[in-house]
Amino acid sequence: MSLQLLKHFFNPQSITVIGASINVKRAGYLVMNNLLAAGFNGPIMPVTPKYTSVHGVLAYQQVSDLPITPDLAVICTNEFRIPDILNALAEKGCRAAIIVTTEIDANVSSRIYEIAATHKIRLLGMSSLGIINPHNLVNASLAHCNALPGNIAFVSQSAAVCTTVLDWAQSKGIGFSAFVSLGDAQDISFPELLDYLARDTKTQAILLYIDSIDQAREFLSAARAVSQQKTVLVIKAGSSLLGAKAAALHSRGRFGHDSVYDAAIKRAGMLRVHDFHELFAAVETLAYANYLHGERLAIITNGGGLGILAVDNLIEAGGRLAEIDQPLMDKLNACLPTNWSHNNPIDMIGDADPKRYATSLTHLMDSGQVDAILIMHSPSALSDSEETAKAIIDVIQQHAKRKQINILTNWTGEDAAKPARQLFAKAKIPTFRTPKGAITAFMHLVQYRRNKKLLMETPTNLPEHIIYEASAAAEYIKNNVNSQNRSVKLNTYHTKPLLDAYHLNTINTHIAENIEEAIEKAKIIGYPLAVKINSPDIQYKSQVHGVMLNINNARELDSALISITSRIKETLPAARLTGFTLQKMVASGLALELRVMIKQDAIFGPVIAISQDSDARDLQTTLENAVVALPPLNMALARYLVIQGIKDKKIKVKQHAKDFDMQAVCLMLTQLSQMLLDNPEIHDLDLNPVLVSGSHVSIVDSQVQLMFNEQGLSKRFAISPYPKQLEEKVILNNGQSILIRPIVAEDETTQQAFDNASTQEDRYKRYFSQRGKMSHEEMAKLTQIDYEREMAFIAIRLEEGEEQDTLAVIRASIDPDNVEAEFAMIVRSDAQGLGLGKLMLQKLVTYQQAKGTQYLSGMTMLSNIGMATLAKKLGFEVKRDIEDGVINMKLELN
Repeated sequence: MSLQLLKHFFNPQSITVIGASINVKRAGYLVMNNLLAAGFNGPIMPVTPKYTSVHGVLAYQQVSDLPITPDLAVICTNEFRIPDILNALAEKGCRAAIIVTTEIDANVSSRIYEIAATHKIRLLGMSSLGIINPHNLVNASLAHCNALPGNIAFVSQSAAVCTTVLDWAQSKGIGFSAFVSLGDAQDISFPELLDYLARDTKTQAILLYIDSIDQAREFLSAARAVSQQKTVLVIKAGSSLLGAKAAALHSRGRFGHDSVYDAAIKRAGMLRVHDFHELFAAVETLAYANYLHGERLAIITNGGGLGILAVDNLIEAGGRLAEIDQPLMDKLNACLPTNWSHNNPIDMIGDADPKRYATSLTHLMDSGQVDAILIMHSPSALSDSEETAKAIIDVIQQHAKRKQINILTNWTGEDAAKPARQLFAKAKIPTFRTPKGAITAFMHLVQYRRNKKLLMETPTNLPEHIIYEASAAAEYIKNNVNSQNRSVKLNTYHTKPLLDAYHLNTINTHIAENIEEAIEKAKIIGYPLAVKINSPDIQYKSQVHGVMLNINNARELDSALISITSRIKETLPAARLTGFTLQKMVASGLALELRVMIKQDAIFGPVIAISQDSDARDLQTTLENAVVALPPLNMALARYLVIQGIKDKKIKVKQHAKDFDMQAVCLMLTQLSQMLLDNPEIHDLDLNPVLVSGSHVSIVDSQVQLMFNEQGLSKRFAISPYPKQLEEKVILNNGQSILIRPIVAEDETTQQAFDNASTQEDRYKRYFSQRGKMSHEEMAKLTQIDYEREMAFIAIRLEEGEEQDTLAVIRASIDPDNVEAEFAMIVRSDAQGLGLGKLMLQKLVTYQQAKGTQYLSGMTMLSNIGMATLAKKLGFEVKRDIEDGVINMKLELN
């Protein structure tokens, strides 16, 4: 579906309103009124058989009577007329429609979408409030007021939230670049809108209200792409189980678990807010804030109590106060009374006048010691509130660092503070009524910065001895689950081969069919040991007293097995008993006990969860008490998950701090992630407990459920996994062996070395200019790619004894519609002339053809004759643009 069609919603040149009315209680009246009031300067064509004109505009009896083809249709009619209207719009050539009609019958709804798909008409809605684009004078909505022009795009699944935010923004003077009500979002939804808004020059930040998501992979891919260049905040309804079900019902979607939504939002680089209070604070911050370069906050106040409240809120939220160095202290001493606080927060005493505020603010902004400043003021008979605000505004507007430091204000009180807050709002300086509101807004900026920084962290490579035996694991799974045996549950003993293939340490385990065999197996394991009953009918053995621990000899073992068997037969007479599992006892009291799981979410598919709740059984409780991540995981993402678990107190390591090895736990999670990616038949896995003692991580008990699925196994993952099938070994013209494979995040260091080692000439041909060393952030964007919408292949040397350095890189950026991919390639100077460039470009051409891309294009310097010649040999159309000094290359793929 082309993004080009979305332009008809945001910037239509002509609009028809079908069902236009002069009845003030009708949707057709409101839409016509809003379009005219907004000053839309294209043709507005009402369609209605009832009236000659609507709002003074000549009306047309039916769609076929329209004098021109409208770019956009707004349908405000009875639901049963909509199918015929869509057919008429298709005949007229209209390809974009908003349906504001609500409560549409399910059968009619299905027919509407079927007709729209047949005629390639894009639909916003049904049950949409409409769309507003203030910059283009478009208000095709049922909203009670128009939106002011601004730089925030707001997209919501709830019409009620739309009108609430719109009303609040009007009172604050905050504007929007786009305001979109999705309705039931069965056609146009979040992914496409995010892609469109990413390219919209008027949009600097995006705010989403989400009830539920259906297209998980498309949503995360689009969200990740836009969040790399613009701030994206999300308010997600349904944090409770009942709330999640209600939210999904509201948008006719599926409901997923809130903790998984939270993990997905963070993974995409977005920031979540949880209520209207945070939402409004976030909108105001987004509208006016600068980029946050650090976390050091200074607080200026005329009341010590206000400053202390702000500090309490800041520390509770995990924020950081700026420190006052001696030069700054000297300047503040010179302009403040002797009894000022001499610390941050800077309490200037209750009689602080505008000059004192202005001078202190200037010194702070000059100091280089702060990244943000919160200016607080309480009503005072000794200091004029408005004059103080004016003095602060003057300082900010005239200061050279006004774009580098974030300024927030908190004028407390009501009547006395309102004029000053209005001055700040007019000057586009964030202003808040309470200390907590201001700190909450600041922490949004901080958390967003932290999320971005953590997600761009370079992961470490796995230890060299970790070599996965994926083929052995695949063979093991194939022998257990297939088209005849489509689902199977395996216990600790039977999961061991699978876990062993990925170097996941398990406790020494044996099974025995009877008591006599168990006593013999115990001699091999050694005492003390634990024994468990085996039965396909008993999932949680401890709940039926089917486990006994600390057995020290054969006599105790014999007694324990008889006791367990008798107890189970008495309480569960129908249970099938198949023997016993014996394990070596581990000194668990000295180790940290974790529970690590793979679970299935209805929206985002497989997730990895870690907690210390060993007793939770139902999925909702299990995930509520766990910290969750979406696979695939690398060492950096695993570390982020564990840190989040400790922060949220889902993982309590305090009493085991000396024995807790973060690296070992992260390695275990990364190995588990790879096992899941290689073997998507793993439907459910529960490692409980996992014992962490220093660098030793041991799995005591494990349960796995395998499910056969012959179609789309890899599509179960919400994030595209590493496409290992694209790895290819080739031989160069000089006989050298190389591996061409997709790039991974762990390649950042070698890619930095490759880029630095490139000659000036090669760099000039690649970047079209002289440029310095790439920063970590730039290189992270080039190595941490989304395989769903971009690709980069690297060629690395495979010769024994030689360093596995990079010889060439080719990358392609694919537009969201998968119409055209733009490529760029660089081959190291000492690897040129060996046929490597041809191999790399052929590899990319084959990949894009398989992906269904229509065109592959590239651009190079006029002087790069070698690149142009290679492209021509491979079938590219090559054109020289003398005026721009470039060669354009384009290949039709499909």
